[in-house]
Amino acid sequence: MPVPLLDLQAQYRPLRDEILAAMTRVADSQRFIMGPEIENLESELARVLGVRHAIAVSSGTDALLLALMALDIKAGDEVVTSTYSFFATAGAVARVGARPVLVDIDPATFNIDPDQIAAAITPRTKAILPVHLFGQSADLDVIMRDAERHHIPVVEDAAQAIGATYRSRPVGGIGALGCFSFFPSKNLGAFGDAGLVTTNDDALARRARLLRTHGMEPKYYHHLVGANFRMDALQAAILRVKAPRLAAWTAGRRVNAARYRELFRAAGLDGVVTLPAEPTDRLHIYNQFVIRTPERDALKRHLDEQGIGNEIYYPVPFHLQPCFTDLGHVRGAFPHAERAAAESLAIPIYGELTADQQQAVVSAVASFVHSRSACGISARQP
Repeated sequence: MPVPLLDLQAQYRPLRDEILAAMTRVADSQRFIMGPEIENLESELARVLGVRHAIAVSSGTDALLLALMALDIKAGDEVVTSTYSFFATAGAVARVGARPVLVDIDPATFNIDPDQIAAAITPRTKAILPVHLFGQSADLDVIMRDAERHHIPVVEDAAQAIGATYRSRPVGGIGALGCFSFFPSKNLGAFGDAGLVTTNDDALARRARLLRTHGMEPKYYHHLVGANFRMDALQAAILRVKAPRLAAWTAGRRVNAARYRELFRAAGLDGVVTLPAEPTDRLHIYNQFVIRTPERDALKRHLDEQGIGNEIYYPVPFHLQPCFTDLGHVRGAFPHAERAAAESLAIPIYGELTADQQQAVVSAVASFVHSRSACGISARQP
């Protein structure tokens, strides 16, 4: 049974008429930039996320960039962040002229190791940028404690984690600023690029809103040098249709994650394939379900041959990327991130995934493991 990594059609079909009606509403209004669709989306998402301010922007990448600009981070500054994430995390730091100061990950959760952050802080550190990778919150207690001790703001990269919580608090509202992505593959996805910045700080919200529109207020009077970070009204209208379903979609992903654990256990794959960690103080929303095995590349080839969707997130940590050679890191500098990059593989987890499809995925993994065992090759963790 072929199983796609993500089936956007399965989500779209039940919403088709409602989404097309929302798009028609925008077309009939001929208001495509800012306006009531943006304002309503912002207020609706602010309530969902439990924050004072939600600022709709053009992408998750631009959300990160805008957050750093709102904090006036610039050349000569440093931002402490994980070496293992989607490129936009460190890329946004470099784009404002600052230096990404990289930290290794917790091998269980893939998130930044909070115990290594304190040693990375210097007098030039102007922000800490933890990533809630794959839909699970970083360990924010230690991070926030270090940040408060040094009077450094925390920017949460929650691009993959809308709806995730840490100690019952939604991510994106715990640090000074939160950044979300509505890329189509996200749990809440637009029909193109879109993003969100969140904050409970009135002054930061005002500055971010100014920077979003070239620092302009009123029209053609510019107080800051910003950029065009606006979300368009069509994306806002689509997201307004989809946002009320987010909690149900998250619940579906969590049900599927629990079923995977049962199926992997029943197949005798415990200790052979490592499943995602799920600390009890965090709600994981499973933007990805990432498994680990030392035989990752061979397993990927096998799943490809079986028609089972999969993806490597992410094959190269930041410290080994060609564009960051100037940071001076060498292979082996961050061993947990390097091992994760070599062993991790995402398998299908979307909410519409059926039990039969999940069984097909696990059966394909099991057939790989058994074939390797028959050949005398161990797929177990070292």
